[in-house]
Amino acid sequence: MENMEKVRDMNSTFWKNKKVFITGHTGFKGSWLCLWLHSLGAEVTGYALEPPTNPNMFDLCKIDELVYSIKGDVRDYNLLSRSIAQAKPDIIIHMAAQPLVRDSYIKPIETYEINVMGTVNVLEAARHTPNIRAFINITTDKCYENQEWCWGYRENEPLGGYDPYSNSKACSELVTSSYRDSFFNIQDYPIHNMAVATARAGNVIGGGDWAKDRLIADSVNAMLNNEKIKIRNPHAIRPWQHVLEPLSGYLMLAEKLFFEGPEFAEGWNFGPDDKDAKPVEWIVSELCQKWGEGDYCVESGDHPHEATYLKLDCSKAMTRLHWSPRWTLGRALDSIVEWMRVYKDGKDLRAFSFQQIDDYTKTEVE
Repeated sequence: MENMEKVRDMNSTFWKNKKVFITGHTGFKGSWLCLWLHSLGAEVTGYALEPPTNPNMFDLCKIDELVYSIKGDVRDYNLLSRSIAQAKPDIIIHMAAQPLVRDSYIKPIETYEINVMGTVNVLEAARHTPNIRAFINITTDKCYENQEWCWGYRENEPLGGYDPYSNSKACSELVTSSYRDSFFNIQDYPIHNMAVATARAGNVIGGGDWAKDRLIADSVNAMLNNEKIKIRNPHAIRPWQHVLEPLSGYLMLAEKLFFEGPEFAEGWNFGPDDKDAKPVEWIVSELCQKWGEGDYCVESGDHPHEATYLKLDCSKAMTRLHWSPRWTLGRALDSIVEWMRVYKDGKDLRAFSFQQIDDYTKTEVE
C-alpha cells in the first residue's frame, strides 16, 4: 500500500523484522500501535480479547490482516505463556487493561484482576521466555497519588490512585518494579539481557476511539447522531494528547531498552505541553466548532469521583530520550475530525490512518 510505504520511509530501520508481542492490540491505542509497527516492518503478534466496542478501529482498518492475532485473556496464564513462548518476541509491549474509571467503580474485582494479575501473568510469562530484550508496561498518568497540584508529576512522585482503576494501575507499576528488582535486576543484566520499563501517558485522543465514558468518543458519537453532547465535569483539566504522541515515546523507549537496557529500565512520563492541559468544556466547544455543528450540556446528578487537575512533567523523556510532543492540541482535534469524516463517508480508514501517521512523523518538533 502506497501510504504504508511512505510511513516506512520516514522512520529508522530498527523495527524492520523485529518480533513484537502486544497485549491489548484490539483496543484503540493497540490498533494505532499495530498500524505503526506494521508500517515500520515489524512482525507483530497481538494477544487480546475481541475489540471492546462496535464499531472499532481494529475491524474498520482490517488490522487482523496485518498482524498475527491471538484472542485471549491476560488472566489466562497458560494460554498467555504459550502464546509468548511461540511468538519468541524481541520486545513485549503490555497494553491490555480495564481502562475506564467509571467501570472500575462497577467492577472493581475485575479491574484489579486484569490490571494487576494480568501484569503479573505477562511478566511471569516473559520471565520464562528466552531472548526478550525489552518489556514496556503501559500504565497511566492516573497512577500517581493525585494532590491536585498545579505542576506536573515527575516519575519519582508517590504512586496512589483514588478510584479502583487508578489504584490498580499504581499496583501494576509496583508489580513491574518488583519483577524488575527481583528477576530483571539491572546489576544482573549481562545474565538475563532483558530491560523492563513502565510508561505513563495522559488522556490520549484520536480517531477510532469509541470507548464509552470517554470524552472524545462520547462527543463524536453524539455529533454523528445529531445528539447533544453530555459532559460531567466541565472544569476538570486533563493533559490531552493525540494517541500518536505517547506511541512515539513507547517506540523510542523500546529502542533504547533494546540497545542500552539498564540505563532506561525505569518509569517514564509521556504527556503534552503545559498549554495543552485544557478543561473538558473547552475541548468539547472546540470539537463542535471544528465539526461545524453540535451542542453540549452539563449532565446533572452525582458522579463517581474523578480527579479535577492532573498533568505530567515530561522533562526526563525530553532530556534523555529526546522525545517531544509534535502536534498541538488544536492539530490533534483537527485530526480527529478528519478521521471521523473519512469514517462517515465510508472511505479507506486504514490508508487514511497510515497517512496520519506519516503526517505526524513529518511534523517538526517545535
